[in-house]
Amino acid sequence: MNIVSFLPAATEMAYSLGLGPELRAVSHECDYPDDAKTKPVVVHLAVDLAGLSPREIDLRVSRQIHEKGTLYEVDEEILKAARPDLLMTQNLCQVCAPSGTEVTRALAGLRPPPEVLWMSPRSLEGILENIRDLGHHTGRAKEATGLIESLRADLASLRSQTARGLSRPRVFCIEWADPVFCAGHWVPEMVDIAGGVDGLARRGEESVRIPWEDVVRWAPEVLVVAPCGYHLTQARDEARRLRELPGWSTIPAVQQGRVYAVDADSYVSRPGPRVAQGARLFAHLFHPDTFSWTGPADAFDRIET
Repeated sequence: MNIVSFLPAATEMAYSLGLGPELRAVSHECDYPDDAKTKPVVVHLAVDLAGLSPREIDLRVSRQIHEKGTLYEVDEEILKAARPDLLMTQNLCQVCAPSGTEVTRALAGLRPPPEVLWMSPRSLEGILENIRDLGHHTGRAKEATGLIESLRADLASLRSQTARGLSRPRVFCIEWADPVFCAGHWVPEMVDIAGGVDGLARRGEESVRIPWEDVVRWAPEVLVVAPCGYHLTQARDEARRLRELPGWSTIPAVQQGRVYAVDADSYVSRPGPRVAQGARLFAHLFHPDTFSWTGPADAFDRIET
């Protein structure tokens, strides 16, 4: 089978099910596992965001989508050469990957047209369903079932542990720093499973802009900076920008030195198999005396406040 992925999370799922050799092309953001970076790149950003501040990126992306209706370009020659039987994409977020009419245009010249697997989860269960669907469409149902059972067991075990009398700190997860966006979709579930409470999050719904004054009033005891699509180095830079905001020094998380930047693109914002590790990472940040972190050292960093 020839598979093309427009979506980093789908690429990770494919590798987890042993489908790496069948991936013929991927998006520019498909960076895990390392072998994904050796595949032909069929999706590119249509705008140059290099060197822009978070606010400039937000404005540039919004303008691009308003004026052009798309943030991405699909290389039609690479797509045709891949001769896909299955194309994996999403219809959840115009910023995350090609969606909707972009996919329709990309498929117009393909004969025969490939089957399209839409992956648009809004919850942890939705992510598991995506894995199940991929297994069904590729003859890897057994492997998908095994992976789902493993991830479900990891999350259930963690939930059981955090429910055993631990205090639940007030948490705020930032999905974008300027303007400030709260956490949405599956991230609030991860916070809850990890033993925290994010009163500003939107479970199962889109992340939205919120006034910084709301964050100050919420007075989080743990502040997690997890900008969507950013790895640790970029997240660390964004966390440091927050120091200039009014009321920063009054926030308990700041006073207690519990401000963290995390590799969101690996463990938080990407709806792939590593979200279970992301929940475990949150548990370590919320309850460091109870939960250790044995994953990669570059998954998070404490920010000097």
